[in-house]
Parts: sequence; structure tokens; C-alpha cells
Amino acid sequence: MAKLIPASERLIRARTLIQQAQALTAPTEGLGKSDLSFVANVRDLLRQAKDMVKFIPQTAGVSAEMKEEVKKIYAEVEQAEKEILS
Repeated sequence: MAKLIPASERLIRARTLIQQAQALTAPTEGLGKSDLSFVANVRDLLRQAKDMVKFIPQTAGVSAEMKEEVKKIYAEVEQAEKEILS
């Protein structure tokens, strides 16, 4: 059976995934930021970040602060996608 990851650890991992997406460098040759491989890698990392925290608000016993952190993660993902792919 899979090991459960605490909500606080999920938030940390999600932010790490966002940082990894921001650290990816766009290819200098070819299409640059429009390269399908680059776009797919960025979107995959950001999707993983969202998936890491998406069930935290529905979990019993989660504090309001933790739910606010999840909202911040979603906002960070949206902002990172705009910054990286624009």
C-alpha cells in the first residue's frame, strides 16, 4: 500500500515542482519557448504540483491556513505558467 504523505510535505513538494519548472531553460535552437518538448515538460511539472495538493481542502481536519496555502499554490502555478511560456 502507498505511504501517505502529510499535507505540509505535499505543499513543500508542490513548491519544489514549481521551482523545477521555472528552472527549465528554453531551447536556444529551433522554436525556443514554443518547442513542444519544452512546453510539455513545463506543463507536466506544473500539473504534478497541482495534483500534489488538489485533495488537501477536502481532507478532514485540515486547518484554514493549510487551505489558504493550497490556494496560493494554485496561484503560483498559474503565474509560473504565464511567466515561463509567455
